[in-house]
Amino acid sequence: MIDIEETYIENRTLVNPNDTNNYDMAHGGNVMKWMDEVGAMSAMRFAGQTCVTARMESVNFHQPIPRGDAALIESYVYAAGRTSVKVRLRVFREDPLTGDTELTTESYFVYVAVDEDGDPTPVPELETNTEYGRELLEAAVEGEKQTNDHD
Repeated sequence: MIDIEETYIENRTLVNPNDTNNYDMAHGGNVMKWMDEVGAMSAMRFAGQTCVTARMESVNFHQPIPRGDAALIESYVYAAGRTSVKVRLRVFREDPLTGDTELTTESYFVYVAVDEDGDPTPVPELETNTEYGRELLEAAVEGEKQTNDHD
């Protein structure tokens, strides 16, 4: 069994000119790519196997991320099936000078653990043994419910 906290990852990417659209904001496709990469790392940390993307659920863009800010990606596993892993992903714009953050993007991705032949392989059970882990789980479940209510 793997604790939810062990899957928590934060990563920052500075938004450079090559990452932006015509409005000098991070291109949505780049934000999704960064989310997918960090989400896969959380899934692989949990599964102990290579994980591939199976589904991206309603990626919600709330605010843009301007060039020069950092995209702070937060990711963790909050549910697991037999071979699949659900990951909560949130992106914040972060001012590199002050550290101030603002939520910009959120989604839930599903990954499948695969073996060396690319076949689905079982994942461990997810457990939540700490107050922080329970808070992460509750936030993910509540956020997913709100996302599904708006679809």
